[in-house]
Amino acid sequence: MKIELKEITIKELSKDFLDNQEEGVIGYGGKLDIRPPYQREFIYNDKQRNLVINTVFKNFPLNVFYWAVKKDGTFEVIDGQQRTISICQFINGDFAYEDRYFHNLQDDEQEKILNYKIMVYFCSGTDSEKLDWFRTINIAGEQLTDQELRNAVYSGSWVSDAKRYFSKTGCAAYAIASDYISGSPIRQEYLETAIKWISDNDIEEYMGIHQDDPTAINLWNHFQSVISWVDASFTNKRKIMKGVPWGELYSNFQNTTINPAKTEQEIEQLILDDDVTNKKGIYSYVLTRDEKYLNIRAFSDAMKQKVYELQKGKCVECKEEFPLSGMEADHITPWHAGGKTNEDNCQLLCKEDNRRKSGN
Repeated sequence: MKIELKEITIKELSKDFLDNQEEGVIGYGGKLDIRPPYQREFIYNDKQRNLVINTVFKNFPLNVFYWAVKKDGTFEVIDGQQRTISICQFINGDFAYEDRYFHNLQDDEQEKILNYKIMVYFCSGTDSEKLDWFRTINIAGEQLTDQELRNAVYSGSWVSDAKRYFSKTGCAAYAIASDYISGSPIRQEYLETAIKWISDNDIEEYMGIHQDDPTAINLWNHFQSVISWVDASFTNKRKIMKGVPWGELYSNFQNTTINPAKTEQEIEQLILDDDVTNKKGIYSYVLTRDEKYLNIRAFSDAMKQKVYELQKGKCVECKEEFPLSGMEADHITPWHAGGKTNEDNCQLLCKEDNRRKSGN
């Protein structure tokens, strides 16, 4: 891993500054990717932006910037995107500070600002080295998400194309999947989810393999397949569908015949069941039949104490006497067979007998 600290003047930083909706934000003579296309948008408000310019006017130091050195010798901003854009927009005449645009300043004032120096760490090395470093420093100001860090480390044609689908408010992925995915496209959470789905959660390996692919069409096609399957299988959209592991369920059950009407009826019943405390887990349960996804409501301490007294401290199976701490509450009629979590359906078993029953 190679990390070099260099001084860059604002004049150098803002040279050939370009802010284009489709082409991204470029500076430093066209060599610095300040905001790649469809990455996080500019989020500083006027007050934050003016604080940056005020710091420059007073010749106070700004926090250090971090740039990744890309394979082709150009650079990408890792930390400092918002400050960089604020500075370049002011030099470009996009806004005024204290009612004065840059072109309204006296020559000596302009020269002072253009000669202001920022400190930049140039970071180069293997992908894993850079990722470890960026996670370690992460980072003053607007903290970067894990996926934003990965995008910088594995930057290239594939990431640029993937962002086109997944990384902007109103992007194609948001248009078809906003009912099913938590988070924000501009913070790269949609892109992260899509890669998890296609890679079986091995995001970095997948990005490393495909870093130089010309397009991310395979990722987009797989994402659409998952969403189409969800739309067809679960016909009633609900808020609890956000964040369900749809990619995993699609991988395991895409070839399973699902009756949407019958499934919807069961989902409705489970939502109304007070014993089901994790409603989001209902979708995994109706496919896997594993009750762990539902977090079935446990018997309360008061219920267990009352049943313990009624049983006179004895396990209903082995008839041996145990302290309450040595016994476990069990549904007489299992929950899946219609049994409820109440004292009439509660029995206390010793731990050994309860394990034996659970194993059967």
